[in-house]
Amino acid sequence: MKFRRFDRTFALLFTVMLAIAAGNTALQSVLPALGRSLHAPDSAVAAVFSVSALLWVVAAPIWANRSDRHGRRAMVLVGVGGFTVSLGLCGLCLAMGINGLLGPVATFIAFVAGRVIYGAFGSAAPPAVQAIVAGRTSREERTGALTLLASAFGLGTILGPAIAPYLVMGRLWPEGPMIGLAGPAFAASAVGVVIWIAAARGLPKDEGDAHGAATSYPSIGGQGTGATVTAATAAETSENIRYFDPRIRPWIVAGLIIGHAQAMTGQAIGFLIIDRMHLPPTEALQPTGLVLMLGAGASLLAQWGLIPMLDLRPRALVLTGATLGALGCVATGTATTLYGIALGYALIALGMGFARPGFTAGASLGVGPESQGSVAGKVTSVNGAAFVLGPSIGVGLYELWRPLPYLTAAGWLACLLVYAWVATRRAA
Repeated sequence: MKFRRFDRTFALLFTVMLAIAAGNTALQSVLPALGRSLHAPDSAVAAVFSVSALLWVVAAPIWANRSDRHGRRAMVLVGVGGFTVSLGLCGLCLAMGINGLLGPVATFIAFVAGRVIYGAFGSAAPPAVQAIVAGRTSREERTGALTLLASAFGLGTILGPAIAPYLVMGRLWPEGPMIGLAGPAFAASAVGVVIWIAAARGLPKDEGDAHGAATSYPSIGGQGTGATVTAATAAETSENIRYFDPRIRPWIVAGLIIGHAQAMTGQAIGFLIIDRMHLPPTEALQPTGLVLMLGAGASLLAQWGLIPMLDLRPRALVLTGATLGALGCVATGTATTLYGIALGYALIALGMGFARPGFTAGASLGVGPESQGSVAGKVTSVNGAAFVLGPSIGVGLYELWRPLPYLTAAGWLACLLVYAWVATRRAA
């Protein structure tokens, strides 16, 4: 079946990807305020998303393979259903905590259970969505279609933090329970119900034998690495190569440092705004959403505008990104005003917007066609792994000293600048 870029099926699949990213990042953007309101340790807040990211990294390749045997449409419904149930359960337990029906520890245990569902089942949808699009396109159309589909995650990282402050609700009726900061979770779950019904009624029966790739974990300020597009369009026969194969070793090291720097700084930014601005948690939501939205916008500016215009090689992208990211980390960690924090964080995101496609493209260009699928899987898993440990490392350092995660990330990126300058000379 010939692919029409804006046909109803593609619009529905694009909405699925957008909703998963926006719902996750909306919840992430309000969680620092939720944690402070419930008097939970900052490190516990970070651990919630580390657990979710770990399960996503483990489950996504499994779902990608299962979609070949059990059908793409069924896997989309599993993924959207997992997303919907997870956000609904998170909203319910958070509302109970806000209203004093659960203590902080019990609230976070229940919240972690909800996030387990998201990581384990929400990751089923993106590979199946890719496979449906790939099965409905010709080889010439496929890369463009999958790239457009992947942009939904990028748009979601802007949309989620932007609308989250406006989803904080009061009481649904006089003397009723307070919804408060649980509102974004309930709203995302309600959207999930609508999308699940639309997908159940509107998705076509499975056709073709295209394969979808495991997709990177959607996170605030994050952008897909592009590995999903490469893997989904790669040849079926692929040479399996090691993570530290000499041909890709510098790029894998760069990806690990870049990913951890972004995860550390992104997870701590909500706490930094609350503490530096001396704001009550609920009043910090709008400035936090603004900063996160500016960061995601800066990343998209790099990937959709500056990189195509400047036509930089992978080595130049990594070096430029590491430089901008290090400067942004120092600026954010030392800023004392909202303007300074926003400018510094946007500079971090701009740098990451350069660096992440740089390490992805560098690894891809380092091997032949027969290894593209293997490299794409390695790049995606490296990106996901950063969001398993990165948030907890960042918030743990923040609890020791507020500027520490940003200065640490700046030091790592400075070291990467020196390493990449030497190790990637042959790829210049």
